[in-house]
Amino acid sequence: MKTAQLAILLFICLLGILPVAASAQPYLISADGTEVTDQKTGLIWRRCAEGMVFSAGTCTGKARAFAYEAALQHAATQARSTGIAWRLPDIKELSSIADKSRSSPAIDPTAFPATPASWFWSASPFAGKSNLAWGVYFYNGDVSYYRLNNYHVRLVRAGH
Repeated sequence: MKTAQLAILLFICLLGILPVAASAQPYLISADGTEVTDQKTGLIWRRCAEGMVFSAGTCTGKARAFAYEAALQHAATQARSTGIAWRLPDIKELSSIADKSRSSPAIDPTAFPATPASWFWSASPFAGKSNLAWGVYFYNGDVSYYRLNNYHVRLVRAGH
């Protein structure tokens, strides 16, 4: 009798764990593979850096580098041309996809394949300095502010 009770208890415990394990996946990849939903924040990200395209299970092509103002303008242009509210993420959002347990690049390679291990712009200007803005260095996941230079872009939008 104790063996049967133990087996039932174990079965019930496993049933309780399975839904937790399934929801533990941090990212949900869209059916066409071009977008990733962060299940923690609800944000939807373009899977590839701008300039790259998703093809054959990875991001191909060359990521474009943009000056800061051009990055903001590119996001606005993408929103207008696609009818989807794409935008440059703020620094908190962008840093939320950095994974400091990885390096070169410091990001989940399954969710964000072929990400350049370099700087990406956020939409967050550095307070008090018109020539500085915040970015994330996807080589190691560091967050810092930099002079307005040319860096990569990954677009985001609010979830449904």
